Parts: sequence; C-alpha cells; structure tokens
Amino acid sequence: MADELVERCGVDREAIQVIPNPVVVPELDARAGEPLDHPWFQPGAPPVVLGVGRLKVQKDFAGLMAAFAEVRAKQQCRLVILGEGPERERLEALRDSLGLTDDIDLPGYVLNPYPYMKRASLFVLSSRWEGLPGVLIEAMAVGCPVISTDCPAGPREILSDGELAPLVPCESPTALGSAIAAALETPPDTERLRRRAAQFTLEAAVRRYRKVLGV
Repeated sequence: MADELVERCGVDREAIQVIPNPVVVPELDARAGEPLDHPWFQPGAPPVVLGVGRLKVQKDFAGLMAAFAEVRAKQQCRLVILGEGPERERLEALRDSLGLTDDIDLPGYVLNPYPYMKRASLFVLSSRWEGLPGVLIEAMAVGCPVISTDCPAGPREILSDGELAPLVPCESPTALGSAIAAALETPPDTERLRRRAAQFTLEAAVRRYRKVLGV
C-alpha cells in the first residue's frame, strides 16, 4: 500500500509509516490448543492439507483441489477446506468429478479454525488476490508449515520474497501441486515462520502506533 501511494499519488516515501495489522492476538495459542473432533487429524492418519476462507472465486479453491488431485495421485493425503460461500456447489461437484469424495472435506464455516491449523501438515493459500491474508499469518503463528500463491498483495511481503516458504504462480494447479508435494516431504522451517508471524502481533502494532503518535 505504501508503494502504491508513492507510485500512484506521488506521496513522499519518507512521509509514510507502515504498521502491519495486529493479526496475532494473545489468545491465539490457547484457542489453537482446544480439542479437535475430526477423524482425519488423529495420530497416524495421512497428512492433511488445509485451506481456509470464504468459498468464492477470489480464493481459487477449485485450483487448490486440482493441485491436490495431482498430489493425491502419487501419495496418500487429504484436503480440508474450511469456509462457506457461493462456490460450495461448484466445489462439491468438482470434488466428486475428481473422484476425491473420500479425500476432500468441506466442513463449512468453523468458529475456531486454529486447532485445524495447529494439526495440519500444510496450510495452503491459493488466492488470486488478497490484501493482507490474516489466515496465512495465523497458520504461521501456530506452527503450521505454509505455502502460498504469489498473488497481489501480501504473501510476498509476509514470506520475505519466498525466503521463508514457497511462492507459487497464481492459477497454476500443476505448479501448486508440485509445491504441495515438496512441502509435505520437506516442510518450511516452522520456527522461522513463527518468528515472522510475531511481527504481526497486537503488541507489535500498538508499539508502532505509539511511536508514530509519540505517546
């Protein structure tokens, strides 16, 4: 956003202070530690890939399903997509047409998604576009390995230009599938992801606001 203000409005970059959203709140760890009643997350079960978001075109969960299908053809794993929205019927039909009815679950809206994030083998952000994707930061904060599409805007900044976790071209199921398979085999460093997520805490945001306001 700061770059766009400079490029489109001619604002002096030195006059802009960037303060990240306070995504990681103090109660996040406690909520992530709550019990999870889902049979796919039991010890010894196949790895679970997780997507979270409203079921709409922006999130490209259809692309995630297509990518997952390529991975599932080679190894045992499962996909859970949390959320509700206008794309549900289309996504359910796609799941069934891919022959993955028993391997893709769409539980709907979940009040507390963090136990899923904490227990998933991999979180995938498959969006075509974003602002600042809070779910990506939250997954990192609870220790879940992540990968993301290189969509505008947010993931590249959050993942330090792909140094912390893979960034994949948007709307490319084959590339996303390859990244999923690689991350399941060799997950990104979760401690580095946690440290990056700590820059989006409520405390960090308040500290930056106080500095800007001089209080």
